[in-house]
Amino acid sequence: MYKVNDNYLKLPGSYLFSTIGKKVNAYAAAHPDSRIIRLGIGDVTQPLAPAIIKALHSAVDEMGDAATFRGYAPDLGYEFLRNAIADNDYKARGCEISADEIFISDGAKCDSGNIQEIFSLDNRIAVCDPVYPVYVDTNVMAGRTGVYDPQKEIWSNVIYMPCTQENDFVPCLPKETPDIIYLCFPNNPTGSAITKEQLQEWVDYANRVGAVIIYDAAYEAYISQEDIPHSIYECQGARTCAIELRSFSKNAGFTGVRLGFTVIPKELKAGDVSLHSLWARRHGTKYNGAPYIVQRAGEAVYSEEGKAQLREQVAYYMKNAAYIYQGLKDAGYTVSGGVNAPYIWLKAPRGMSSWEFFDYLLENANVVGTPGSGFGPSGETYFRLTAFGSYENTVEAVERIKAL
Repeated sequence: MYKVNDNYLKLPGSYLFSTIGKKVNAYAAAHPDSRIIRLGIGDVTQPLAPAIIKALHSAVDEMGDAATFRGYAPDLGYEFLRNAIADNDYKARGCEISADEIFISDGAKCDSGNIQEIFSLDNRIAVCDPVYPVYVDTNVMAGRTGVYDPQKEIWSNVIYMPCTQENDFVPCLPKETPDIIYLCFPNNPTGSAITKEQLQEWVDYANRVGAVIIYDAAYEAYISQEDIPHSIYECQGARTCAIELRSFSKNAGFTGVRLGFTVIPKELKAGDVSLHSLWARRHGTKYNGAPYIVQRAGEAVYSEEGKAQLREQVAYYMKNAAYIYQGLKDAGYTVSGGVNAPYIWLKAPRGMSSWEFFDYLLENANVVGTPGSGFGPSGETYFRLTAFGSYENTVEAVERIKAL
């Protein structure tokens, strides 16, 4: 008789945002007259920029003409998009990344979950705590995380790097030596950022101990401060120790369109084995590429028209972030984030746990956020709000919270 992958049975409960969705849906069904404002899941609300819509329409027309029709995409993605990424995201910032080191995908979430496949199960991972759940959960599915302790909510073979108010939500170098280090900056969920000097310490550390850094830069478009790096490749030595994940979801609103990419420099090797070659082999075997029309839309992100329109869109969300931050701070909450990221990280009031505050907000203000404990044990008693709602809903949500 067939057997299932037992590692899936080790996963505690359902995926965080699925749990939130079920609780909100149950509340809405029981209170049909309530107008719920959702500031939990980091999903964008503004429509695609005109330059992107124009590119989509043009590409659709091409697909309707035999002379310009496209079938399967190249394994790494179309050159027009990879060249645009290399020129704008990397060369413009002084980073030595070439187009053939860029792998186009349908999103950073998939890549962040799939990248672990090219590494041995013997590797030990280190994660920030709190952390984006996908990093840990996909390593659980692979069988790399050991035994789960439900009391402490930690895995025996995972190195947790606490990100707390005491260290400004930026992790310290771990005391135990990891093989794979997951870093996300600007950070989801805390909204914290890391300076170039701090990131250089991580690059130097990884090269020194022989670790690889998986660097999630999905929120780099929201960086506003000068000393915050947009890419890990701004640091010396990163080409020999770092993989970078990027997304079009948050900078260009592609959450429903789906597009992202992973960068693996050719110098990055485990002994004599090129990680670039391994990922290329995995990519070519398991993935048939993002749609042509979507990749043309991605190219439009880098047009002068697209850049200008997306700067306005990012500014719209960051206006929301500033409103949430200041409003809650004025109301006496302990808050952080919202400067280089579209997330506000706040301390639950009156000694409430994360889930107690979730229920309290939902029932008394009809506002949905994300319990910090869902991101890891150090997230307990904290709460995340997203700035991706409409400005009108954001203002109303803050006023409802302040009225409690």
